[in-house]
Amino acid sequence: MVDVARARKLADRIKVIVAETLEMRVKDPRLGFVTITDARVTNDLQQATVFYTVFGDESEKAATAAALESARGVLRSEVGRLTGVRHTPTLAFIADAVPENAAHIEDLLAKVAAADAEVHRVAAGATYAGDPDPYKPPRVDVDVDVDDAEDAEGAEDVDEAAYDGAHDARP
Repeated sequence: MVDVARARKLADRIKVIVAETLEMRVKDPRLGFVTITDARVTNDLQQATVFYTVFGDESEKAATAAALESARGVLRSEVGRLTGVRHTPTLAFIADAVPENAAHIEDLLAKVAAADAEVHRVAAGATYAGDPDPYKPPRVDVDVDVDDAEDAEGAEDVDEAAYDGAHDARP
């Protein structure tokens, strides 16, 4: 079993080597505007999967896939020469679904933004069905006379005394 960190480093190196080789050595006219997005190597370092994206329509994507398959031997030779590993991993090319997933997410975000705009538009002209705040009673400001305030203070003293006596009576 190989160290996972070593496999990750080898995958990163394979990604760079394949990208540079496609740019410098492979002169296939079918090869479109291709970008190597990721590479993964199995833990035993025997197989490498290279993910790529192609800018263009379906015919350009199919042509690029065919060009990568025909250039697999050259790419594997370069990987073996530049990495120096004992067994050069076999290469498999898989079209990356990142652009399609990103477009799908963009469509979903556009739908959500339209739904939010509709909610804000409806909420702008909305009013409360009942009272503005049915859980809070309206605040009433009452002017208190000085004589009433003294009576109220005396009532508080009586209530406190009755309260304290009630607690003393408990067992």
